[in-house]
Amino acid sequence: MNELTHLRQDAFAPAHTADIADCLVKSSGLRIEIDRRRGRGAGLNPSGRFEQERREAFDDGWQSLEELAPFTTDVQVEKPRTAITRNDSPDISFDRSINPYRGCEHGCIYCFARPTHSFMGLSAGLDFEAKLFAKPDVPKLLERELSRPDYKVRAIAIGTNTDPYQPIEREWRIMRQILEVLHKANHPVAIVTKSALITRDLDILSDMAAKGLAKVGISVTTLDRKLARTMEPRASTPTKRLEAIKALNDAGVPTAVMVAPIIPALNDHEIERILDAGHAAGAREASYVLLRLPLEVSPLFRDWLLRNYPDRYRHVMSLVRSMRGGKDYDADFGKRMKGSGPYAWQIGRRFDITVKRLGMGHRGLPLRDDLFIRPDGGGIQLSLL
Repeated sequence: MNELTHLRQDAFAPAHTADIADCLVKSSGLRIEIDRRRGRGAGLNPSGRFEQERREAFDDGWQSLEELAPFTTDVQVEKPRTAITRNDSPDISFDRSINPYRGCEHGCIYCFARPTHSFMGLSAGLDFEAKLFAKPDVPKLLERELSRPDYKVRAIAIGTNTDPYQPIEREWRIMRQILEVLHKANHPVAIVTKSALITRDLDILSDMAAKGLAKVGISVTTLDRKLARTMEPRASTPTKRLEAIKALNDAGVPTAVMVAPIIPALNDHEIERILDAGHAAGAREASYVLLRLPLEVSPLFRDWLLRNYPDRYRHVMSLVRSMRGGKDYDADFGKRMKGSGPYAWQIGRRFDITVKRLGMGHRGLPLRDDLFIRPDGGGIQLSLL
């Protein structure tokens, strides 16, 4: 509870004091020392929500917590049965996606994918950033799925859960192999990332884009390098992301700037500046997503906010809840991406006005699906008849 004693007592209204104290009480036994989590986004590593036991570290006088090893990145191989994941969500523009990795080393504190680590019996906190899963069989599985006679072509989205160009991609190169399969089959693909590593694959992407088969969205959350380092510790810097937008557009790859997520009272004042910078880099399309705090993400984000911006805690969370029906998060389709209420409306209007001023588009560029070349099977057993 040391953090609370360092805060000005008059900095919080009575209605929020209990909320802050509750956050501190719940996280105090779970918080990991800075030396063990240096370079990571989350400060907590609570047990997954499906676990029957809850464990926390404490000093019992026999062993100092300082002797525990720091969190290092550990990558395990996952053997999925399929490459393509399907969805029928009414408020997103794609019905299929591919995830080369589970977990993400970027460590973005706001990442809505963090709760998926609970399905592996791991924490949505530091485990999500340090205990990663690579899927090296995905390119081969993808080729097999595309070769099926009943496969119907529609754009595949990549990067919608965890970033396909996170740092471990330099070694594993799974995303590169996926693109090679899609390139050979003339299959449309839409990629979302916040990593400049995507420029490594300009040779494939530029050729696909020339046929109307590829487009990219680069997430630029802030132009403040200090905020980015704190909030997204292992992602590319804002400058590198803008350079990636320019490199992709110069190579003929349609690239949009994504202001995502917008966090009230933290980065929402940068909406216009980010769009201006993205447009100057060559982006002609733009989109935005409001901060999402599902399940375990909410306590992780609130703990991070209290540690790094204690003077803004009350204001940020008050605005978040004003756009989420009084809750930290509203998962209803149609509301989860943009929120509701006056402040959410204001953010939407500011975005729309700036996009119109810059002559940028809202709707995604359609990709072609009439050039598809079905792979030869990739090992699938052929019919006898």
